Amino acid sequence: MTKSEKYAHFIEEFRLLIEGETDTTAILANTAAALREAFGFFWVGFYVVRPNDEGLDELVLGPFQGSVACYRIRKGRGVCGSAWERAESIVVPDVEEFPGHIACSSLSRSEIVVPAFDEAGTVRGVLDIDSDELCAFDEADREGLEQVCATLARIWN
Repeated sequence: MTKSEKYAHFIEEFRLLIEGETDTTAILANTAAALREAFGFFWVGFYVVRPNDEGLDELVLGPFQGSVACYRIRKGRGVCGSAWERAESIVVPDVEEFPGHIACSSLSRSEIVVPAFDEAGTVRGVLDIDSDELCAFDEADREGLEQVCATLARIWN
């Protein structure tokens, strides 16, 4: 089975997994678990856009699977903050070569971050996936994970 076929199969199963559920946290938690289980990712989780104490939006750690992670990320900072700011997916073959990379784990070698939009097209969070191997993510991952995030659009309230 190709990686694209694996994602297509995952999306079918994923839609059934979240069908009928309305709690955003529960859905994001099971999404992270399902992705890690299906693809064996080193770290997978969500950062959600929330206002901080000064009233400025930032990414705040949401449901995830893996080792401990950074709590908050400003817009434009690191891979997650950059994907949020650009409102586009970012694939990083080697995190050491990404300017301003935030190293939550020294074991992370490559990363993909996909923005999660609501139905109005506003970025409400990002899906962050790390690998402990270099060059772990490609176009098939980007396309598949963007489909996962598109499936989540209805949950953001």
